[in-house]
Amino acid sequence: MRSAAEVFQTLKKVLQDRSYGTGVGDEGGFAPRVKSNAEAIELLLEAITKAGYKAGAQIALALDIASSEFYEKGEYVFKKSDGRKRGKNDMVRLYEDWVRQYPILSIEDPFAEDDWDGWRMMTAALGKKVQLVGDDIFVTNKARLQRGIESDVANSILVKVNQIGTLTETLETMELAKKWRYTTVMSHRSGETEDVTIADLAVATNAGQIKTGAPCRGERTAKYNQLLRIEEELGNKARYAGKKAFRVRLGS
Repeated sequence: MRSAAEVFQTLKKVLQDRSYGTGVGDEGGFAPRVKSNAEAIELLLEAITKAGYKAGAQIALALDIASSEFYEKGEYVFKKSDGRKRGKNDMVRLYEDWVRQYPILSIEDPFAEDDWDGWRMMTAALGKKVQLVGDDIFVTNKARLQRGIESDVANSILVKVNQIGTLTETLETMELAKKWRYTTVMSHRSGETEDVTIADLAVATNAGQIKTGAPCRGERTAKYNQLLRIEEELGNKARYAGKKAFRVRLGS
């Protein structure tokens, strides 16, 4: 938590030095108008270094591509960056280049929610090197996850309790994921409150990972503070998985 908070505050200074805006979006993260996707990654790496950490060795990157948002008629349209239209093969090559160049450990939604062929190609290419998290494609749905397992799609699932609707269905989906060695990431939603339930669930289910936004604003920091309280209560019984939670090896 300390390293995340320090990098976040350092990133703000990095953005200010470049005269970029430092307003925050839905999930507390900065949303500057950067020149390219690569520049966004470079800014993060600069912030990590200036905060006194080693990128890759101590802090790795996790990307949420949200590719369903720019998927049109079988292609991925990069309207806000280079304007190019990319097919499935182009997208896989793009991600492979990024993984080679940068210390990326996890990629969420690299392909659109119903682009099963693209997901399959991505998993074959990078499934042993990085965590590939299915959010839009699985929607915490046991049946869709089962299809993913049978189709060799992804190796991780994002878990949103109020997405599937009941805690029972959530736990059943997580159980299926763990049975097939998919990692599980307990997640917030964009519209959040200060409710801390997902922090408790992340620990109780041994999810290993949690996604709940930047260390900024009360509805985000509430979850992190709850994790700290849980750790304090557990004492020496608490275990921090670190890189082991991802089941992939950076740079492999």
